[in-house]
Amino acid sequence: MSQPIRIAIAGALGRMGRQMAEVVEADSRLALVARFHRSDVGGTGLVSRDEALAMADVVIDFTTPRASADLARLCADRGGPALVIGSTGLDAAELAAIASASKTIAIVRSGNFSLGLNMLMGLVEQAARALDPDDYDVEIFEAHHRYKVDAPSGTALMLGEAAAKGRGVDIDSVNVRSRAGMNCERRHGDIGFAVVRGGSIVGDHNVSFCAEGETVTLSHAAGDRSMFAHGAVAAALFVAGRSPGEYDMRDVLGFHG
Repeated sequence: MSQPIRIAIAGALGRMGRQMAEVVEADSRLALVARFHRSDVGGTGLVSRDEALAMADVVIDFTTPRASADLARLCADRGGPALVIGSTGLDAAELAAIASASKTIAIVRSGNFSLGLNMLMGLVEQAARALDPDDYDVEIFEAHHRYKVDAPSGTALMLGEAAAKGRGVDIDSVNVRSRAGMNCERRHGDIGFAVVRGGSIVGDHNVSFCAEGETVTLSHAAGDRSMFAHGAVAAALFVAGRSPGEYDMRDVLGFHG
């Protein structure tokens, strides 16, 4: 029997970090060897970041954009370990840092690790390709718990990118993240976003194709955060020992061959 893949968890005291620890410890293919958090926060069983990286084959990181970019740089400088990054809201510089690190180490980065959600993205792209943009307007709605910082969510943006790809356009040229103060009709071809933050909503996403006389809506509702942790485990199993590169969940699921 092969040795378990050694996993370190960044942001171990966060809600996703705690969930990840439970799922990793329950999987015989993995060994949870280290947990770490920000250097200014202490806790039982935590080690330093450097100690964690020295012990792990893969680090699972659901923290913040800045922390994820810094971690990617450090892992690349060390020549490993591999990374699974689930942070959302990364800016251009942070994305560039991760892309640069992926030339040296293997990284799986995704705005959402749900199998169902990644299936939804494929369906959205297909629908956008099939439904005439002259007839069907695209609107994306997402709702999350009150503690989520970025808006729209990384997943909503990924769905928008899928719709734009299906239509053969650049998302940056058609996305509308707020209509407040616009005081004008909807621009032809726009992809709109609407956001709700409240309570303990895990994550709801709807993509509507709205035409005269009918609306087609594709949707996904997350009922339990453990689904993200299970997806991250699948990503860790995929990325361990993988050649350098930046991968996503569709690579993990085999959609890219």
